[in-house]
Amino acid sequence: MAYIDLGNELPGIRGPMAFSPRTSKPLNELAEVLLRDDDNTLSRGDRELIGAYTSYLNDCFFCQNVHGSLAQHYLQCDMSALDAIKSDPEAAAIPEKMKALLSIAASVQKGGKTMKPEQIERARNLGATDREIHDTVLIAAAFCMYNRYVDGLGTTAPQDRQFYINRAPQRAAEGYLDFDLYK
Repeated sequence: MAYIDLGNELPGIRGPMAFSPRTSKPLNELAEVLLRDDDNTLSRGDRELIGAYTSYLNDCFFCQNVHGSLAQHYLQCDMSALDAIKSDPEAAAIPEKMKALLSIAASVQKGGKTMKPEQIERARNLGATDREIHDTVLIAAAFCMYNRYVDGLGTTAPQDRQFYINRAPQRAAEGYLDFDLYK
């Protein structure tokens, strides 16, 4: 049960969003632009991975599983592969550019001032554009806010990870704007 009476039993971020539709609209619009906008050279899977990784670092069970399931859906891998990436991105079988971007996300998760110029240089040397670096920083920063929103209100989250995997295709199809919070 959440720390406040949300007036619903919806899990994770859906509970507070249903409680406060006025604030859920801009939060969902931000997620839509960051994670689904087609005018981006990072794939949807890459962007969901950045969100899932940031959520993992923040120990937000709901968000890391929602967005991890979406990443595995888009990237056509399984959750064990995603778990390996989250636990040790540098050892994971992912492109070097993504390793560099996840390093940037990890610094943002700790605090913006922990970023080192060498991280940006590494990402650029591996082919990351300024837009990709920008979006990585903004996705990580936004997910810190989303994670704190979910966990700061003590919302519940289904513990069966298959729940998230099963919902990923529907969430991928619907996006973050045109979906029913109550489903």
